[in-house]
Amino acid sequence: MRKIPVAFNPVFTSMIFLGNIYIEMVMAPSILISAAKVLWISLCAVFISLVMFVPVTLAALMSNTGNLAFTLSKIWAYFMLYATGVRIVIRNREKIRPGTSYIIIANHQSEYDILAIVTSLRIQFRWIIKKELRRVPLFGYALYISRNIFIDRSDGKKAIASIHAGMDRLPPGTSVMFFAEGSRSADGVIREFKKGGFIMALEKHLPILPVTVNGSRKVLPKKSLVFRPGTIEVVVGDPIETSGLAREDLPVLMQKTRDVIVSNYHPDYPG
Repeated sequence: MRKIPVAFNPVFTSMIFLGNIYIEMVMAPSILISAAKVLWISLCAVFISLVMFVPVTLAALMSNTGNLAFTLSKIWAYFMLYATGVRIVIRNREKIRPGTSYIIIANHQSEYDILAIVTSLRIQFRWIIKKELRRVPLFGYALYISRNIFIDRSDGKKAIASIHAGMDRLPPGTSVMFFAEGSRSADGVIREFKKGGFIMALEKHLPILPVTVNGSRKVLPKKSLVFRPGTIEVVVGDPIETSGLAREDLPVLMQKTRDVIVSNYHPDYPG
């Protein structure tokens, strides 16, 4: 008997057809859920940005420090955490000395690092932000008048000059936050650190506050809006003094800070 080619075998074809239907039935909910999450997080961000824009702007205009605007901006962060089912756990906050200005150095896994840090450290600080965010409607302007520092990451000399100018405008006791890797890690590996924040620490004689963020990449990976409810841990390391150090001590200072951050890093957190 002549064998029917597999490609035209009605039984085999039916099995493939039914299998495809099953796959589509299984995958469709996942696709729909992902689309719903993207829509939800986008709508939430737009909503809270519109609600908070006027209060934050007025607070920034009425204050010569930007402190009130920074405090109000935490409402934006708390709302986004609550709306997406994300909980923040802070470890070793007692290591932060009230009223001390720090150069805060942290690893960077996700946009949720920002929400986690701003709601957990409970100190006044300003962000070092890439200049492209200055052009984001409403949000960028609110960041600017709150005295955050915008830099051109493509030009090292201009970036350092911008940081100097921005830090000179900060009120006493205000810290400055650096994501030392420069951008978010796509695979969870902590990259080599950039020099900017450490140069500022040496030149301004400010202590470094190492901060490690765990679990944020599971909540929202790089280049994705499909969030996952969960827990993010923020771990504060022992402050590192820079008084008495010179520019030639920069490599040692960078390595010491990175070692502290890596020692508190758990890529599988909270699993």
